[in-house]
Amino acid sequence: MFAKQIIIAFAAAAITLALNTPAALVRDRISLSSLLGPATVHAQEALKAGMVDPKTGKKIKYWAAPMDPTYIRNQPGKSPMGMDLVPVYEEEGEEKEPSSTIRIDPVTQQNMGVRLGRVEKKHLSKSIRTFGTITYDETGLYSVNTKFNGWIETLYVDFLGERVEKGQPLFDIYSPDLLTAQQEYLIAIQQQKGLNRNAPKGADRLLDASRTRLVYWDLTDEQITQLETAGEIRKAITIFSPASGVVIKKKALKGHYVKAGEHQYEIADLSTVWVDVDVYEYELPWVHKGMPAEMELAYLPGKRYAGEVLFIYPYLDPKTRTARLRLSFANPDNKLKPGMYANIYLKSTLPGKRLVVPQEAVIDSGVRKRVFVSRGKGKFEPREVTIGVEGNDYMFEVIDGLSEGEEIVLSGQFMLDSESRLKEAIAKMLDVRSKGTGGDADDLEMDDMTMGDDDLDMSDMTMDSDGSAEKETTP
Repeated sequence: MFAKQIIIAFAAAAITLALNTPAALVRDRISLSSLLGPATVHAQEALKAGMVDPKTGKKIKYWAAPMDPTYIRNQPGKSPMGMDLVPVYEEEGEEKEPSSTIRIDPVTQQNMGVRLGRVEKKHLSKSIRTFGTITYDETGLYSVNTKFNGWIETLYVDFLGERVEKGQPLFDIYSPDLLTAQQEYLIAIQQQKGLNRNAPKGADRLLDASRTRLVYWDLTDEQITQLETAGEIRKAITIFSPASGVVIKKKALKGHYVKAGEHQYEIADLSTVWVDVDVYEYELPWVHKGMPAEMELAYLPGKRYAGEVLFIYPYLDPKTRTARLRLSFANPDNKLKPGMYANIYLKSTLPGKRLVVPQEAVIDSGVRKRVFVSRGKGKFEPREVTIGVEGNDYMFEVIDGLSEGEEIVLSGQFMLDSESRLKEAIAKMLDVRSKGTGGDADDLEMDDMTMGDDDLDMSDMTMDSDGSAEKETTP
């Protein structure tokens, strides 16, 4: 009688110890087959995949290892880690849903930090802030040169940056060719007036040709009229500015020999300036010719100038992967100076309302883009989408894959994605096995893998007095 009580007490202690092991705390399960007797083991082994579990009333899909969901069996057993396999049940309506759809209970959703939002339809706009450099309006650049050789005798504009007006004298030049042309013109005038009785009949034509020659050499009408009135040849002829602006290049010097076509001055009209800016490649869909632009300068804080996009360069910088834009700004007060740095603001709005989702809702793998859609009752379905341009507030345009009003996941979707991919992979594996092409369900059993008796035999290991282990050898 006393021996029987000792056996019962020992069995109770063993059960208590087994229920308090770490494995039981992790999965709330432990194999008690060694403690509960043959009848219980038989009851567990009787359940197979496809049967209904009498404890839960749910149909069992398969058995999986608690710590390795990819280790799947059609019946209960042990995992390679020595833990009992747990049943995975079929959910109601699961067969009608995609295999990648997952179900998360509300408590787990809260622990994962899952936030939901809606697919909206609204106007999508984009604000671009970039950096630019003010430069000259190339259509307002003028070069001053002569069509004849000569020497500069008098210089009226003698330094860079000087402001000149159209028609302002620049320099006086002496040219033997121009002197000869004046003389021919005066002779033609005399012949035409009949001062010379022996004048040929083509005097009118000679006069027109002589005047045309002076005009082609850029003498003004006033200078030609003065020559006709005075009847005297002028040694030096004055060259006037062809436009109003600022002298940005100067080569003319007093006494300098001038060759025909050689640039003496370069004048820039600053009533309008250009601004060269760079935008990133992904911002190009928002930019178009004629769109408004604003500019702000560091030395004039709070004041913005209004302009427009004049031109979009047809190539990208291969080093920076940026595209260059040319903007045009009016400069009536000449406060915009070439070489200045400027902050540029561009804003564009796409026509019509577009489907948009927050950027954080999109999982971009580099090849595909996925969004998780909430189906209610804790169900989440991954959906591949086609994304368009990115607007303000990190909003993406959705071209295909979603509908207005659908509820989507905004945070925690990466954990949902890993669970979804795992479930989809398991479903494919089960499908292959059901068709008989994947082999038997127990192909991955490790029960038959044993270790030699002498591999870890430590019976002949002794401990020396200094604490080091040594194996005894037999002669």
